[in-house]
Amino acid sequence: MTKTDQIADYIHMLKVEKGLSENTRVSYRSDLDEFNQYLETQKLSAFPEDRATVLAFLGEQTQKAKAVSSLVRMVSCLREFYQYLQESNQITNDPMAQIDSPKREQHLPTVLSEDEINRLLAVPDVTKPLGLRDRAIFEVMYATGLRVSELIHLKMDDLHLSIGLIQTIGKGDKERILPIGDIAIKWVNRYLKEGRPKLLRQNAQPAELFLNFHGRPLTRQGIWKNLKKDVALAGINKDVTPHTLRHSFATHLLENGADLRVVQELLGHADISTTQLYTHLTQRHMMDVYEHSHPRA
Repeated sequence: MTKTDQIADYIHMLKVEKGLSENTRVSYRSDLDEFNQYLETQKLSAFPEDRATVLAFLGEQTQKAKAVSSLVRMVSCLREFYQYLQESNQITNDPMAQIDSPKREQHLPTVLSEDEINRLLAVPDVTKPLGLRDRAIFEVMYATGLRVSELIHLKMDDLHLSIGLIQTIGKGDKERILPIGDIAIKWVNRYLKEGRPKLLRQNAQPAELFLNFHGRPLTRQGIWKNLKKDVALAGINKDVTPHTLRHSFATHLLENGADLRVVQELLGHADISTTQLYTHLTQRHMMDVYEHSHPRA
């Protein structure tokens, strides 16, 4: 079996047995292909079991000035791949067992204030179908913390608005049932009544909730483009992405007293340490309030 075959079998296993998303599998495949290409330049026909070769590869990655986050992902990918090779008896020695991951740079995510959220929500022209759609999209993302990949796959059947819930399939094909507030429900219902019917094309009945001008499901790129335009119109001078609304959702919940475990469940985080990043943001907010409010700060 060639190295390429081993990689293909591993990626297939990630899909069938672990249920990892397509985006994750593509990232793993890219990292492993890059590792394989390096091994080809070293004229190695099998995955090395010595630590020195793997370290040489990682050293080359560092010299390419790759971001620390990319190196962390690469090491994590190789670690899991070598564990798979050992568990399936394709190697006898795991060189990754003696290699530590580089420390991840922890950048606090961009978060919008409540005032900035309100300004952004007021931008779309709700007298037009596309404006109604965009207002509904922003309201849903801020009300639920959905990832943009979850939002574009949100289907009509996933809406249970009469009981204030929606359902989504997140990372690892895990289902989440999420509460959605009255304001977001109002805008989704208005979009369903006044906006979506005008975006549908003759005889087309797409299952997805949010559609583009041609009546087809909206893409990640479409949402990103529309958000960037509306952020500029709102006069918000921050690097805002669709994920910023998710960050804002989590941060505002914690600032208003939500339990960390509850926020973890709402976001669909497998590890609470990921959610804990938002506590740093709330602490920063607390310090800002103190410095601006206390007479002797």
